[in-house]
Amino acid sequence: MRLVYLGTPEMAVPPLEALAAAGHEIVLVVTRVDKRRGRGSAMSPSPVKAAAHRLGLPVSHRVDDVLDADAELGVVVAFGRIIEPHVLARLPMVNLHFSLLPRWRGAAPVERAILAGDDVTGVGVMAVEEGLDTGGVYAETTVPIGPTTTADELRHELVDVGSRLLVETLASGLGEPTRQAGTPTYAAKIDPAELRIDWTQPADEIHRLIRVGGAWTTFRGERFKIHAADLVDGEIVPTVVQPAGKPRMDAGAWRNGARPADGEWFE
Repeated sequence: MRLVYLGTPEMAVPPLEALAAAGHEIVLVVTRVDKRRGRGSAMSPSPVKAAAHRLGLPVSHRVDDVLDADAELGVVVAFGRIIEPHVLARLPMVNLHFSLLPRWRGAAPVERAILAGDDVTGVGVMAVEEGLDTGGVYAETTVPIGPTTTADELRHELVDVGSRLLVETLASGLGEPTRQAGTPTYAAKIDPAELRIDWTQPADEIHRLIRVGGAWTTFRGERFKIHAADLVDGEIVPTVVQPAGKPRMDAGAWRNGARPADGEWFE
């Protein structure tokens, strides 16, 4: 098929590569504008733009450019921008969404599934329409969430499964989508304030927050990140930590250096 592809982050690269490897003609890739990384550093392309260049594909930063691309279908993966109605009226689009709709519509379905304690999620190929992830579903696959699965691990698996599902669905023909059924839940973008650990919460909830990534607390008045932890007999046991101003390190090595006093804990 003649496709346009709309995506931005690293997780949107494997589906693009899978479509190209399957022989689809990708006539245009649309992604965000380049960003400056670090003070005084050069402009950096999005991961999808860098991949498109490696594949020799044309790139645009304007969604409206898809209207002149002579494509049969648009494919959207983690694009991060709303597709305007006038574009959807001219070009049908599908979205690779990382949840079992209508559960976890929105920007952070992977993180919200873990925070909620879901034991299963999935990935689906859905029709793009004006509403937020409200379109019918052409195909979907379930993926279990283990008790120690991190958001990074789950995201990697969903992208892998979803890339194959996308290629298979286009190969067999879209057909008619199945209307979503059930009560919708919404996956709002994670606010940094949500990632601060509240030690009064149950240990399993704290463990899920750490598994999402970016969880932090304070120790001796300074910000302190906990990147990984075990849940042992109902208690949080940090395994990978990052004190303020230092790189990630093994929690045991940190304890040997910090020498917490008996009963001293995070704040």
